[in-house]
Amino acid sequence: MNLSLRFALRYLFARKSHNVINIISAISAVGMATGTAALIIIMSIYNGFDGLVRDSLGNIEPDILITPSEGKVFVPDSPAFDWAYSQDEVLNMCSVLEENIFLNYDGHSGIVKAKGVDRVYEEESPLRDHIRSGKFSLHKGDVPLAVVGAGAAATMDINPRFVSPIEMYFPARDRNISLTNPAASLEMVKVFPAGTFSVNADVDASLMIVPIETMRELLEYDDEVSAIEIRVNPAYGEKAVPKLVREMQDRLGPDYRVRDRFRQNEALYKMMRYEKAAIFLILVFIIIIIAFSVFGSLSMLIIEKKEDIGTLRSFGASDSLIDRIFITEGWLISLLGLLAGTVIGAGFALLQQQFGFIRMPGGFASPSYPVILQWGDIALTAVCVTAIGLLMAYIPVKANIKRS
Repeated sequence: MNLSLRFALRYLFARKSHNVINIISAISAVGMATGTAALIIIMSIYNGFDGLVRDSLGNIEPDILITPSEGKVFVPDSPAFDWAYSQDEVLNMCSVLEENIFLNYDGHSGIVKAKGVDRVYEEESPLRDHIRSGKFSLHKGDVPLAVVGAGAAATMDINPRFVSPIEMYFPARDRNISLTNPAASLEMVKVFPAGTFSVNADVDASLMIVPIETMRELLEYDDEVSAIEIRVNPAYGEKAVPKLVREMQDRLGPDYRVRDRFRQNEALYKMMRYEKAAIFLILVFIIIIIAFSVFGSLSMLIIEKKEDIGTLRSFGASDSLIDRIFITEGWLISLLGLLAGTVIGAGFALLQQQFGFIRMPGGFASPSYPVILQWGDIALTAVCVTAIGLLMAYIPVKANIKRS
């Protein structure tokens, strides 16, 4: 065993003549353990909420979204779409026509984003798992149906049990607005509510799903779409997305924008990353403050071991060896705290992730606090706490040893 480590271990566990040094060293180790555990637990909870947001967006947003670079609509007649459909990585492709429209339902009115979708979306949409009332269906024979976000449905008293139709209005493209008879310049179609869904507050308050042929009738289009949505086969995972995005962009050219899920909500995902980084830095700063107790206990130990330092020098010990002994001593205090904190933090996160024993208040989307333990967070925490402990051991040694 290294000589400096032998001395450090002896000083760490041996009783000191001043019991307060033992107490401060124990408090330092407990403080480092508490800070480490808190960092791992809080980062895991943040990962859990981050995962909830991503999952909720994944029910609405596709893995890949293709839109025109200019204008609102396009006709999907490029051979690139046939190529994409033939790829094993592609689970399905959906045609979408979206527009903000005016609704009227049984005397209640409002503006929502109507999303016209094809039969593929109707049969395979993840929204099927988020139906709150009614059912996810857009057709009943030849009658068009609608599935409405729970927030918008509550605002306008839309109920799938009632037989009142939803009237959808949009300005006609080939008619001027008449001041004497504004209704004459509007196109109107009717759909009947089939169900309501709930994903998150923003989506629930603004989105309605209808058949794409109904949207084309309202907007006076033939074969146009506003977007093509591609979902990737889960068997290939997210790793297949960048390759498909690059290939589709190359095949479609500059007239189209091909975006993965990150680029569809770039501002949101960047904000989530910055929030996680800010939380991590704040907690690291708290650990630095806690680590000053290591500084104090090590400074007191150096003063107590002044005679030992003189003895070691008389036996020929170099200043670098003496420095290493006390730096290792202070570092071991931090490492003990790191080890204990990692076990406590990771253990708590894994138990909450598995059993969810701490429940969420109210009617939140998750019944318990969501937790996702990422080993990268543990590794980063270990590196930061180790570096902080080494720094807090180095400073008092360099400040006090030379005067002993």
